[in-house]
Amino acid sequence: MSTSYRWVIVGAGALMTCVAFGAMFSLAVFLEPIAAETAWSRAGISSAMTLNFLVMGLGGFVWGAVSDRYGARIVVTIGAVLLGLALVLASRATSLPLFQATYGVLVGVAASTFFAPLIATTMAWFDTHRSLAVALVSAGVGVAPMTVSPFARWLIDAHGWRPAMLTIGIAAWILLLPATLLVRRAPAIAAAAPTDDAGGQDQRSAIFAALRSPQFIVLGLTFFACCMAHSGPIFHMVTYAMTCGIAPMAAVSIYSVEGLAGLGGRLAYGLLADRLGVKPVLVAGLTIQALVIAAYLFASRLDQFYALAVIFGGTYGGVMPLYAVLAHEYFGPRILGTVFGAAIMLSSLGMAAGPLVGGWIYDVNDSYAWLFIASAMVGLGAAAIALAFPPPVRARGVPA
Repeated sequence: MSTSYRWVIVGAGALMTCVAFGAMFSLAVFLEPIAAETAWSRAGISSAMTLNFLVMGLGGFVWGAVSDRYGARIVVTIGAVLLGLALVLASRATSLPLFQATYGVLVGVAASTFFAPLIATTMAWFDTHRSLAVALVSAGVGVAPMTVSPFARWLIDAHGWRPAMLTIGIAAWILLLPATLLVRRAPAIAAAAPTDDAGGQDQRSAIFAALRSPQFIVLGLTFFACCMAHSGPIFHMVTYAMTCGIAPMAAVSIYSVEGLAGLGGRLAYGLLADRLGVKPVLVAGLTIQALVIAAYLFASRLDQFYALAVIFGGTYGGVMPLYAVLAHEYFGPRILGTVFGAAIMLSSLGMAAGPLVGGWIYDVNDSYAWLFIASAMVGLGAAAIALAFPPPVRARGVPA
């Protein structure tokens, strides 16, 4: 198979991450209308996103391991089917626990099938331009707020939140299922895939060695704190802007600006990491992220929100692909799906805290101020942990 096919993998991966994570993160747009219609608490609705991240964390590890062994196509096909089904069922939920189970658990399982398997598959196709390829696939996550979220807001305004969620679920099937047919294993990885018990045992030994290594411990802790820092501000940004007097559609546009900035940030940070090294770029990005989160406390006008959204989106979007690049440098391509899936599991635990804690803070204080203060402090902690990254050499006992 021609190596030019690797760019097809990138395109398919970007589309799938855009649709999957756009559907999941669109709950931020649905939060206000769902609460207004059902009288469910913000914390209760937000906990569906917390469940998303908890389930996605565990699922990312499991599906990453499955993709290492059997390839990513079967994994993302399962995810595409589940994502559409989950959204359709959530649109019909008549109680908060049922909504939490469908949107929280099922959407989380579906979303977990995409990121780690697609990133691992993409990196295996590239010997050069690897950082660019990873940035482009993960850019789908950044494009999502510019596409799915405004589409969801328009549907909600026109038809209400239930028809809007149903429509997005059907659209997910239409877009994702054909795209899964384009996913292929890299020829080198397909040829090296373990075919017997001895090969599988060697792979398991390499995974256990990787997960105990200092490289993985620092990678996982930094990823965890980074995501804990930005998850609450991202999820509650639309509602926070509305509490500051910003109109609903304009508030959604702030979310979209963050996504657009994240797209540019992924490319810019990837290029800087190739030139300056991953560690200094990551530490700088984490520090900027913490400072801009704190700056949101002083925003009150739409132009101020836009300015901060450009910086915030660029930094949190820019640092995210760097974790995959570090994982590849440390552990190589053969077990990358499993190892990066384990790192995603830790990051998802961090992501899970923000929506629920943010909703609880607002319910108790009628204000988001303490959410942004706490998130900024955690962000500075992430930058401090990142300073401890070992040199990017392979962990002992971990083959390429």
